[in-house]
Amino acid sequence: MSHSGSGTARPITIVGNPVLHHPCAPVEKFDDELAALIDDMFASMYAAEGVGLAANQIGVPLRVFVYDCHDDDGVQHVGHVVNPVLAELPPDRRQLDDSAEGCLSVPGPHHELARPDYAVVSGVDLKGEPITVEGTGYFARCLQHESDHLDGRLYIDRLSKRQRKNVLAEMERMQAEKAAATAGDL
Repeated sequence: MSHSGSGTARPITIVGNPVLHHPCAPVEKFDDELAALIDDMFASMYAAEGVGLAANQIGVPLRVFVYDCHDDDGVQHVGHVVNPVLAELPPDRRQLDDSAEGCLSVPGPHHELARPDYAVVSGVDLKGEPITVEGTGYFARCLQHESDHLDGRLYIDRLSKRQRKNVLAEMERMQAEKAAATAGDL
């Protein structure tokens, strides 16, 4: 599943913006506007050097995400899911991977977060046709991370209060350093 490559990169919303902290509305219209949104999401994701992006990360509170992500076997997965539903895993598929995770909406820091190393997401494509996407390893993490976004949850919301506070403090420090470095470029 590819995209047209004709999208326009939009700014990434940052933690604290209300659109990131509320569940997104289901997509009900499968039209040119949805196709254009998906193209813009791909353009925004690539511009920000991400591997996945949810619509609310560019300020649009709709249940859709895009991805261009590899799994642990190096296989590249590219596509989108509209109105995704993350499947509940059977107990025998719940092996956890505690790799570090980051987020374009929490720019800079990463933190270890245990997530299942297998995920299945069902939904529809931009034409409303049913699709199911499954992934392992890093791609499974991506599918879960983007599904969380659409429920109004960031990865830092899954951390302890202390870990979350530390990640946000590190983000602020990194943003301040970046701003100071660019201020000298006048």
